[in-house]
Amino acid sequence: MSPARFPVPDGRAALVPSVLSADFCCLRRSLAPLRRLASWVQVDVMDGRFVPNISFGPAITAFVARASGLPVDAHLMVEEPGKFLDAFAGAGAGLITVHAEARGAAKCLRRIKALGLKAGLALRPKTPVKALVPFLGLIDLALVMTVEPGFGGQAFMPAMLPKVFAARELIARSGRRVWLQVDGGINAETAVLAAGAGADSLVVGSALFKVPSPAGFLRALKREL
Repeated sequence: MSPARFPVPDGRAALVPSVLSADFCCLRRSLAPLRRLASWVQVDVMDGRFVPNISFGPAITAFVARASGLPVDAHLMVEEPGKFLDAFAGAGAGLITVHAEARGAAKCLRRIKALGLKAGLALRPKTPVKALVPFLGLIDLALVMTVEPGFGGQAFMPAMLPKVFAARELIARSGRRVWLQVDGGINAETAVLAAGAGADSLVVGSALFKVPSPAGFLRALKREL
């Protein structure tokens, strides 16, 4: 299936629901009210090796793309992402994000671009921001993890804010239009902190789907930002 067109940075904060925290009994109903408020949606893909959890595959990604009507980022928290790039491209992902710490990251980014998709590179909390430097010419999104990847509902790590700021400086010096995303523990308070450090893409999971009105939460957060 053809992916929805991915947005480019325009100076406004992009709010990105993570379906890891959504209600999978009523996934279509959970995502439908967010269509006009979210910039895209993220599917967290875990293999039980790179992180100690197992989650979704291409079939769920394809359903999320259809149910949400939004562009989809397949965030591959997997040991060997190169094995799965074509499958997630075929499932409708418009952006595929791989980890700098995974096997063959550079080759994966080149393959993602060859598939005609946007490419993202994620950094775990312990990975220094300088790991982005060799890849800035290849990526459309840099992701600074503000929790250890693997499980939703974790607390935001304030120690990552200087790293977010440093990543913003690297992107600015590159002269390229690259999203700077934070993911992990984002709520109404930490979203403001992350945006203040330079992030323009904020992944929201538990804080979004645990409230009675996720759409109301996104509207309020957009106004705040």
